[in-house]
Amino acid sequence: MDWPLRVSKFSAAIALLLSLAFIAILFAMDRPPICACGEIKLWHGIVQSSENSQHIADWYTPSHIIHGFIFFGLGRLFLKRWPLGLALCAAILVESAWEILENSPVIIDRYREVTISYGYAGDSIINSAFDLVWMILGFFMASRLPWKVTLGLALLFEIFTAYMIRDNLALNVLMLVSPIESVKEWQAAGTGYWLTGK
Repeated sequence: MDWPLRVSKFSAAIALLLSLAFIAILFAMDRPPICACGEIKLWHGIVQSSENSQHIADWYTPSHIIHGFIFFGLGRLFLKRWPLGLALCAAILVESAWEILENSPVIIDRYREVTISYGYAGDSIINSAFDLVWMILGFFMASRLPWKVTLGLALLFEIFTAYMIRDNLALNVLMLVSPIESVKEWQAAGTGYWLTGK
């Protein structure tokens, strides 16, 4: 039997409550609501900047869309007896947990030590909230697209961001878990506008 691709009102309500709880936790962690610059931008594209990960979308937005692709695929494999909406709630829990961990001192320091995000200070709440929105978008895209198209989009996102900023989801995970000095040197050697604004 195929997975029913619909979300009940009950599941939607749970998803909303989980999302609001996630945002409340970020406030409790004393994360800044918006960029210290005082603006809310739809897009900020300079990686080595105090405004990176502070606005609605940036070069790491495709990674969060890919999270949604992955969570849908895992749900389809392992949670096929669950309604789609509850699988989405599970995805929201996992993404929220990662965002909370990502904004903890241990991960912020790890990013500074082993990735190209030397001045990383964590995300603003609006950026984290929209990272969750992008994941949800990716989840629903994957629920509607053929799996080959979803895989193709994920590869396109990864190749494009690697070309533009010498970083992507795969490299980010690699450098956090098992950093390779030659990869860090290659990333640091990038001098394009999207990395430095120069």
